[in-house]
Amino acid sequence: MPRFERHPERRPTVVTGASSGIGEATARALAAAGHPVALGARRVERCEEIAAGIRADGGEAVALELDVADADVVKAFVAAATDAFGPIEIAVSGAGDLDPALIHEQDSEAFLRSVDVHLVGTHRLVAEIVPGMVTRRRGDVVFIGSDVVRSPRPRVGGYVSAKSGVEAMARTMQMELEGTGVRASIVRPGPTQTSMGMDWDESVAGPLLEDWARWGFARHPYFLRASDIAAAVSTVVSAPRGVNFTLVEVEPEAPLAEQD
Repeated sequence: MPRFERHPERRPTVVTGASSGIGEATARALAAAGHPVALGARRVERCEEIAAGIRADGGEAVALELDVADADVVKAFVAAATDAFGPIEIAVSGAGDLDPALIHEQDSEAFLRSVDVHLVGTHRLVAEIVPGMVTRRRGDVVFIGSDVVRSPRPRVGGYVSAKSGVEAMARTMQMELEGTGVRASIVRPGPTQTSMGMDWDESVAGPLLEDWARWGFARHPYFLRASDIAAAVSTVVSAPRGVNFTLVEVEPEAPLAEQD
């Protein structure tokens, strides 16, 4: 008898934060790979547009309302996704946003919201999904981290703290899930071109970018695309049984240096 059972070809999937950016790109990539995908976000109308595009391309997708800050809504989201496609095989947790501020000037409620959405919201999701995966002895949970965990950046302290907590929780789960057949993985993006920060005005973005450059966080102008992170997620969940990508960090390649 084989040591590991193969994953089924059709793996019901949930993606949080799926209305734009990395979440949208990941939902599209996993649907293209043949997995039915439940897209969750507060902007459910935008998720429905994306889901309709996936279905038009021959994939399976459903758009569902999701606010990871509300435990009851998370429960309803998971139940609806399961009703639509069956027991969840892949969960990708990436909901959240940036609230730029100096830590000592940030309103404590704003700081708490960042932690609640990124960290506690992720826990609400895994608490609903992972027990069933453990019972079935199979499943993938992918946490979208950030390279700010490795190299904290100024003026986004709530985000740094929340993402550090997410990655710490993921590493803890990797130990707790060992031998269960459930894989917990971190995909850690570097600078990525998404909608986060696009609505900041110059009075916010200017000082932030100046501080980042001063601390060496803007060495070159290249950014990753959301599809680059989606490709990393696809690679992680497509790994054969017996393999676990525990941490995949994706960074933008620098432009070619001038030759002498």
